[in-house]
Amino acid sequence: MPTASRTAAGVFTGSGTEGIGKLAAVEKWRGRGLLRAGHTYLPGDTWSGIEGPPALLAPWSRWRRHRADRIFVLNVPMLARNEAGLPDDEVRGLLGQGARGAFDGHFRTLAERLVSLQLADSIVVLGWEMNGTTYTHRCGPDPAAWRAYWRRAVTAMRSVAGQRFRFDFAPNRGRDAVPWTACYPGDAFVDILGMDSYDQPAGMSFPDQVEEPYGLRAQVDFAARHGKPVSYPEWGLFRNGDDARYVRGMTAWFSRYRPVYQTLTDYCPHGLWECAGHPDAARAYRAH
Repeated sequence: MPTASRTAAGVFTGSGTEGIGKLAAVEKWRGRGLLRAGHTYLPGDTWSGIEGPPALLAPWSRWRRHRADRIFVLNVPMLARNEAGLPDDEVRGLLGQGARGAFDGHFRTLAERLVSLQLADSIVVLGWEMNGTTYTHRCGPDPAAWRAYWRRAVTAMRSVAGQRFRFDFAPNRGRDAVPWTACYPGDAFVDILGMDSYDQPAGMSFPDQVEEPYGLRAQVDFAARHGKPVSYPEWGLFRNGDDARYVRGMTAWFSRYRPVYQTLTDYCPHGLWECAGHPDAARAYRAH
């Protein structure tokens, strides 16, 4: 399996300038050098948000350009009203529209803005956690249309002159609502095989998170078969409290499989820097 020579570590502390402003303090707390991965999310309530508000992206562009070895990771919703709890029938109709090209222009606009802001080499985490139920851009209501829509969005963004984007396919760990393999849009349209992997459900050990169906082992094996590097856009504590064993397991996993990048989610209940109730896990993270 292709691997990055050096994993870029990141800590998500906020989407806008407030998140960027906290990174220096996190670096000092970590005591392990500079964070090379900057990670943020586009708002998914309207299409104008998905097209990439310059006021949100410009500060990240400045952060990215300050050091040549930094990478910028951008989560991009695939549909507006992305957390509105729309019913499956409506989602199915929207996915069909996307598969037929109705939303291509929004993705071209986003790509043009990223290129103009000197973020042409961004990693785009498109339609993340698609195998779950949280987002309107979920795959379950029509996997075939979802796959076709992903391919259209990627093609639209790649059509913009000057772009060098890498597209990250990042499901939730485990089966969730549908197997994430049913949503995979094809090797030609995916550059990185990601996974969001929080410490859940309650009572599940880290070894079980590795070996569960569609878990961490399945991810790295799938990536190896398809010739893709891996990533972990989101990870952190969740259902099992101050779980140092999970943190040691994840950091050892990163050392073994050398993801392109990994980004700890650091707001409560997931975080280690901002959550004072997780001292054991925080010590494990800083030690490893």
